[in-house]
Amino acid sequence: MDLELRPTPCDLFARLDERRDRPRFWVPDGTSWRPVTWGAFALDVEKVARALEAIGLAPGDRAAMLGPSSVSWFASALGIQAAHGVMVPIYPASTADQVAYVVAHSGAKVLFIDGEALFERVLERWSEHANVQRFIWAGEPSALEAIVHNVRARGRPVPSSAELDRRVMPLSALLARGRDLRAKDPAAFTQMLSSLSLDRPGTMIYTSGTTGNPKGVVLTHRNFASNARDWIVALEGRAKENQVDLFWLPPSHIFGWGELCNGNILGWTSWLATPKDVLEKMPIVKPSVFLSVPAYWEKLAQQALAIEDPVARKAHLVAATGGNLEMCLSGGAGLKARVKEVFLDAGILLLEGYGLTETSPTLTLNRPDDFRFDTVGKPLASVRVKLAADGEILAKGPNVFLGYHEDPKATAEAFDEGGWFKTGDIGRFTEDGFLRIVDRKKEILVTAGGKNVPPQNIELRFKDDPEIAQLVVYGDGKKFLVAGVWLHAAIGPETHARVEARIAEVNRDLASYETIKKFTIMERPLTIEDGFLTPTLKLKRKKVYEAFGAQLEALYA
Repeated sequence: MDLELRPTPCDLFARLDERRDRPRFWVPDGTSWRPVTWGAFALDVEKVARALEAIGLAPGDRAAMLGPSSVSWFASALGIQAAHGVMVPIYPASTADQVAYVVAHSGAKVLFIDGEALFERVLERWSEHANVQRFIWAGEPSALEAIVHNVRARGRPVPSSAELDRRVMPLSALLARGRDLRAKDPAAFTQMLSSLSLDRPGTMIYTSGTTGNPKGVVLTHRNFASNARDWIVALEGRAKENQVDLFWLPPSHIFGWGELCNGNILGWTSWLATPKDVLEKMPIVKPSVFLSVPAYWEKLAQQALAIEDPVARKAHLVAATGGNLEMCLSGGAGLKARVKEVFLDAGILLLEGYGLTETSPTLTLNRPDDFRFDTVGKPLASVRVKLAADGEILAKGPNVFLGYHEDPKATAEAFDEGGWFKTGDIGRFTEDGFLRIVDRKKEILVTAGGKNVPPQNIELRFKDDPEIAQLVVYGDGKKFLVAGVWLHAAIGPETHARVEARIAEVNRDLASYETIKKFTIMERPLTIEDGFLTPTLKLKRKKVYEAFGAQLEALYA
């Protein structure tokens, strides 16, 4: 297996000759699938890179990506990097204000847009995108007129036709420009790639954050390459060449981007899915690789647990996942041990790791031959991890980021005096060297009695509850703790009593100052759209406290 460290786009081309005619992607096309070969994909990356250089993207310039997961998204992102630019992904669920902030703060000179609703969001804040020299539109050129009309109909000012013609370029035209440049000088792209340094920034990902504006995490090609090599070595026997990958994670998140890039290294064939249909496609695609956030593993486990007979439960889970899984990883948030046990009972090893955007992303990982389900594994080979006096997890290694874009104060605060990155997470090592995550440092509640309580440590105990979808602990500065409860289903006549009994059961295993004394059942759900969850389904505690504070405070009356 080839584990040479290379800049991210170079991995695609390293073994292109032997892979050229094989499918790199299978793309849904109506009721069937359409293949995209390695050769066709690589050619689009080259055309994007050559054209971006020609229209003025200089080394180190930022170019942002706004759109759903697609082959053109992947090719454009790698093309930016191949042209020595810095790729800035933006979550497609972002609001118009959030998009404008990332584009302006990053100083992006180019913005790729795919999706009519997303172009409308850009138009709604057009005046705030003055730094963008070119908007690359991946949709049909004829659709632009209708998009402008829709925004104008809402009473928003829109740019003139002349300005749109000057600043908006169809992706098809960009690719045509790259094709012509390639025909004139076929060797120029090889020279471009060969001069790309591992230590050049290649990605800037804005952290979703739980408070305040997101920060731009600057990552070099070496950050990613070193982490990818560690990851592949740690998963020896599970992460293999030429596997079948069911890809649905958003590439705008580091977990999804990492999956795409590791697939380029290992020669995977990736079948594309969406968050809405990925579980439906699993038994059809029968993947050998599946990476996911906990919510999807939990849904599969809950479906299996509804079957009482162990033999039938195993058969159901194997069938639901396609029967060929070799490598299963959960990331982005904590996964309860019970879920992993359900899969293991069915002969499927589901491993969990831990990391952050700032660490490219993985710091620790459970290994196929060395795992504990109540932990997030052991540090990767190139990574050093230790605990500060207060239990905060500290890290060093070639995967740790350069700093936050144009934010020297936040960058300085992210490291201790010895240069260790401060993760903001509280951890504990087991006696055999595995790491456990206890809480987020900044989310510790301090009671009126001076006791420090990590709320997530309590909330995780309700993670797999069949009735409770979400429980949020409240009580900073209070004499005792209370909780807001969100249910999976509608409230029934016995619901309150069952929730009360479940809380009493958990309370028995807690210190007295950690117990939940009162609770209230909430009706308004916690959603990404309403700002209560990040795009990776992490709780925005401050937002929840603000929105439901009156109901929580009423519990102290």
